[in-house]
Amino acid sequence: MEHVNIKIFAEPGAQISLDEAIPVFHRWIQKRDLPELLIDVTDYSHVIAGPGVLLIGHEANYSLDNARNELGVLYNRKAKVEGDSLKQAYDAALTAAQRLEQEFDGKLKFRHDEVEVTLNDRMLHPNTEAGWNAVRGELEQFFDGLFEAGHYSVQRPTDPRERLWVRARRTN
Repeated sequence: MEHVNIKIFAEPGAQISLDEAIPVFHRWIQKRDLPELLIDVTDYSHVIAGPGVLLIGHEANYSLDNARNELGVLYNRKAKVEGDSLKQAYDAALTAAQRLEQEFDGKLKFRHDEVEVTLNDRMLHPNTEAGWNAVRGELEQFFDGLFEAGHYSVQRPTDPRERLWVRARRTN
């Protein structure tokens, strides 16, 4: 599976503003804190319900994302990865979430009961029933590993103009 995005959602009531991530992301670039080649930081915090603050990398982007007015850390894999791309993307997003929690010293915490996977290539993964059926087994296997089979609900859009994304939420 290519062009995988993973979003881990923040707990409600985060006590930070998006622009506080800018110096944090610059520090990550300077210290080479993540395995990807990190290049720049872009601030879209002025966009309501938008992409937030992005940490641009060669292989992947990270962001403190606020799409649909839901704050979270988003990992956007751009380059191919060997092995399980879903696990790699989730692990990268989780690492970033843990680092952000430390950086913000308790003012920002992330949930572990919900995750969103977006397949960021409409040509490879159209948001149609056929597109969903083509990836459903792999996504369900991934969610089974996170939440245990039968203990999560799945939500996905049906509008073919949207990218194919799936949100899984633990049910117990």
